[in-house]
Amino acid sequence: MAQKEMAAAEWLMLLGLSLLWGGSFLFNGILVKVWPPLTIVTARVLLAAITLWIIIRLSGMAVPRSREVWLSFLGMGLLNNAIPFTLIVWGQTHIASGLAAILNATTPLFGVVVAHVLTEDEKLTANRVAGLLIGLAGVVIMIGPSVLGEVGGDAWGELAVLGAALSYAFASVYGRRFRRMGLPPLLPAAGQVTASSLLLLPMALFVDRPFALPLPGPETWIALLGLAVVSTALAYILFFRILATAGATNIMLVTILIPPSAILLSALVLGEHLAPRHFVGMLAIGLGLLAIDGRLWRRLATRASRG
Repeated sequence: MAQKEMAAAEWLMLLGLSLLWGGSFLFNGILVKVWPPLTIVTARVLLAAITLWIIIRLSGMAVPRSREVWLSFLGMGLLNNAIPFTLIVWGQTHIASGLAAILNATTPLFGVVVAHVLTEDEKLTANRVAGLLIGLAGVVIMIGPSVLGEVGGDAWGELAVLGAALSYAFASVYGRRFRRMGLPPLLPAAGQVTASSLLLLPMALFVDRPFALPLPGPETWIALLGLAVVSTALAYILFFRILATAGATNIMLVTILIPPSAILLSALVLGEHLAPRHFVGMLAIGLGLLAIDGRLWRRLATRASRG
């Protein structure tokens, strides 16, 4: 049975994961000005794979050789890397990063439906639906009306990011199989980015011809390293750790936390100021997460009934 209520340590890991993935929107925003989408995504997963295999090698961990395991890595690489990464980066060439973040935050809405249909132990509940809607309302408040006014400006870019959110939803359910296989989080993380690298590299070389592109400056390389090592390699170690204990529905809550994480990173790194709506949005997101977790409401209801 999947764990319905996350422990404090899992909530902290989920917050850390949102910070790592929130930074990816900043890195993508820098890279799309220099490189085409397939090149960015291929470089991201390739460098992440190299980083993770170095860690595995140094740790002395045994590498699985089972055909079933590697086919599972291939499926996860498609659903969790190749398809969504490409769709999001391509979408960010047509729409603003803020709009991409809010559309990506629809992942839990897709996810609760996918998990309800495809799993036996993660069915829809009233508190989950209510919490997700409250959380998404908080995301809308934080992004602000200026970004929402851009909806419809480029329907294909918007649909691409929504397609990525749907792919992430399927990936969260698909990734549950790695717990049954007894694999430590490092191996699925390395396996999926390796599989997606093998899939994307030939396409990038043929379509984008990156070897013919001008040599980028230091800012581009720093952004790429941040995207590959921090927002991919490290992030997926956390992802599979949380997925193994908290379940598919809970791991998708990270996409609600990503937009506020991105805004906070911009404030800390770029010196941007937080507006009052950001704090209101964070409050709504917090209430949504409490509703999804359910424990606080049950305790309040128990006390009320006793009273």
